[in-house]
Amino acid sequence: MLPGPLLAAIATNPPASPAFSTEAGAPGFGVMFWVLVLVGSAAMVVVIERLLYLHRVQIDSAQFLAGVRNVIRRDNVIEALSICDATPGPVARLVKAAILNRDGGRERIDEVIEEIGQSEVPRLEHNLPLLATIAQVAPLLGLMGTLFGFGGVFRGLRGDGSWGAGYAAPAQMFDGLMQALYAAAVGIGIAAFCYAAYNYLVHRVNLIVMDMEKASRDAVRLALGDAGAPGDPGRNP
Repeated sequence: MLPGPLLAAIATNPPASPAFSTEAGAPGFGVMFWVLVLVGSAAMVVVIERLLYLHRVQIDSAQFLAGVRNVIRRDNVIEALSICDATPGPVARLVKAAILNRDGGRERIDEVIEEIGQSEVPRLEHNLPLLATIAQVAPLLGLMGTLFGFGGVFRGLRGDGSWGAGYAAPAQMFDGLMQALYAAAVGIGIAAFCYAAYNYLVHRVNLIVMDMEKASRDAVRLALGDAGAPGDPGRNP
């Protein structure tokens, strides 16, 4: 049986339509839910852009070097440079830099290759720190949305004159609880997606860096006039 004060409050003041979700921002979701949607959209853009970029720059370095090696054997440096220009990715830029500086000796070639490598790695890792930051911040934003949702429930329990102090309409309470759950679930989901995407993209970057390291050794041999297959003993200048 309902307590006497609650029955009196219902009799004298019929329940009004709850306006809880309007106070929290957007009906049914809350402000932090839409903030998380924006953050998740930004993370999705970063992941798609990085996937497309890494797919474009990751080439078959062995096949590329074999083509350049065949051209170098015919002493056609111009065609070798044209192949490098037509091939995207850091491996092609490493080989081109080595060929252009072939007259400077091994020391100069090693120096140029190191400079190219240092400039290419930040390009490969572009926006990855942002993705890692979103993975760490998204759960905190979800927690903030959860607190906002529970705060709305407590505002309803404080009483607005319709149900009496200490009571809230069930719709008000469920609205606040759903906002809290939405924010927590979306924040955790965004964090999980960003964490998995970050690890995968870092793996792709590491594979390209390994290709760069292998290609740099072959580029030195090509530039110094050893056009043999990779792994063959090269000519020491």
